Amino acid sequence: MILVTGGAGYVGSHAVRRLRRAGAETVVVDDLSEGHRAAVEGEIEECDLADLAALQEVFARRRPKAVMHFAASCLVGESVEDPAKYWRNNVSNTLNLLEAMRSTGCDRFVFSSTCSVYGNPVRVPIDEEHPVAPINPYASTKAAVERALEEYERGYGLRWIALRYFNAAGASESGGIGEDHDPESHLLPRVLWVPMGKAREVEIYGRDYPTPDGTCVRDYVHVDDLAEAHVLALEAIDAGRARGVFNLGTGTGNSVLEVVETCAKVTGKEIPRTDRPRRPGDPPVLVSGGERAKKTLGWTPRYATLEAIVRTAWEWHRTHPEGYASGKPSRG
Repeated sequence: MILVTGGAGYVGSHAVRRLRRAGAETVVVDDLSEGHRAAVEGEIEECDLADLAALQEVFARRRPKAVMHFAASCLVGESVEDPAKYWRNNVSNTLNLLEAMRSTGCDRFVFSSTCSVYGNPVRVPIDEEHPVAPINPYASTKAAVERALEEYERGYGLRWIALRYFNAAGASESGGIGEDHDPESHLLPRVLWVPMGKAREVEIYGRDYPTPDGTCVRDYVHVDDLAEAHVLALEAIDAGRARGVFNLGTGTGNSVLEVVETCAKVTGKEIPRTDRPRRPGDPPVLVSGGERAKKTLGWTPRYATLEAIVRTAWEWHRTHPEGYASGKPSRG
């Protein structure tokens, strides 16, 4: 039994499907405050990680052998406005989860982390040896949990891997699950809203960055590839082959304008754009470097191009114009 927190959310729901395709028994733990019940495949326990007693009861009854932890608050701007919420949800609740694991002898843990822990990069591409220097509360909380995992390993023998995502994007190949946030802060869905008729134009924040076309460059990695990495990470923990932090990115950067142009190509529709001033704290370039995940976990992204990623995202949004409110997702 593998317990997946946040398994009703974007990346978590994809990971649950990948685990179940591999024959694993899963149970999702989610309070459904941000996730979607329609995204869950298999069993779910509605539980708030802030409720340690309820969480320990779930562990005592389910007896999971491993945990994948996706549940978190993840809006950078909100974290600046309300840091207390982020320290409660992302740090205190994770400590509750680790205590519930200890109470039943569960000692394998895969953590959903972020490249945001690197802050403003001092070199690009960014490998795992890059200094950790978070510049917002969201990133600070993720870095704090990584530090806690190191301490729990030394103190209690926890076996763990933290996966630092770059920009998650795309949707399940089956078209059954995809990205549905409220509010939506990710670029790709917001660009696709224009050909869907949900927005008149896409806003470009900054055209004067030191990049080839003046817009920010990011490393987009498909959500199914992220899900695969979590399965490989758990296998590596089981085999005693790996611990610690791993970047998850393609190693290729695409600018904001390239994303817009690729969406126009895939959808066959014009996408008007409006220039806005830079947003504070947006680094010019964030691209993953190094091959630690490939060499140690055996992870190679299947979606090698931005166009391939966008095509899966467009299929999801085209067939689910109101997200999960559009109807029950397919289980294919």
